[in-house]
Amino acid sequence: MNGLEGPKPDMDKTTQLDHLTERQRRELEYHRDHAQHCAYILEQEFSFEVTEQTQSTRRWWNAYWEMYWFLIQQNLQEKTVLVVGCGFGEDALRLAKLGAKVYAFDLSPDSLQIAQQLAEREQLSIHFSEQPAETLNYESDFFDLVLARDILHHVDIPEAMREINRVSKPGALFVYDEVYSHSLTDTIRHSKLVEQVLYPLMQNFVYDNKKPYITEDERKLSERDCEQINQVFNTVVLRKYYYFIVNRVLPEKYDPLNQLDRMILAMTGFVGRWIAGRILVAGSVNK
Repeated sequence: MNGLEGPKPDMDKTTQLDHLTERQRRELEYHRDHAQHCAYILEQEFSFEVTEQTQSTRRWWNAYWEMYWFLIQQNLQEKTVLVVGCGFGEDALRLAKLGAKVYAFDLSPDSLQIAQQLAEREQLSIHFSEQPAETLNYESDFFDLVLARDILHHVDIPEAMREINRVSKPGALFVYDEVYSHSLTDTIRHSKLVEQVLYPLMQNFVYDNKKPYITEDERKLSERDCEQINQVFNTVVLRKYYYFIVNRVLPEKYDPLNQLDRMILAMTGFVGRWIAGRILVAGSVNK
């Protein structure tokens, strides 16, 4: 088991969230219902495959796999890591499996309950806490690495980034993997033609007839959001864009199409920031 040694913030009990904003309350209610529909996760085998990839099994076209390919290279053994908005704890478990001392928090106690049960089942020691990203109760200069996956587009970015910067050690790594849409592309996406005609036709096909996991208040990160987030960096060491056609017109499940999609974005160079639907960034925190 991965013991959590060293100084520990006051996290022995989950935070009582008495001062939530209206947005946070809506998010909390959505995830309460979402967790009830995802209890089946506890009956399934948990996969650590993405943490065990090699050069021959690497899925370079997939942002999530590429994020872990980068993380594997960082030698996380005994590093103190924070998972922002951990949800059901998938990343917390995988980072603990890589040897990190993992702290993870989420706004939803229902999601955290599933995460805690998964960690106990997999015999991984992870310190879970219930709190919002905008007001963290961790010590300053505490974490070697902070990971934010599909969470920053749910939060108040300036407040959350101030907290992430505060709890990170000088030079700590900050990694984020987020849904993204340039403001120009987003204008096209929300035009009447797309919103009222094309999107309803494509939704079932792209999401494979499943209900999209989209909350009322979430918005994809724009290039302006990313510029604001990137202010935390001293040096950016990784920036990649994904999803030109995939997840917009075509579903993600076809690997050859994913590979072609990623190659198109790679070949477009700087233009990729205008047409991509997902962004992966990592860098060292400037303090």
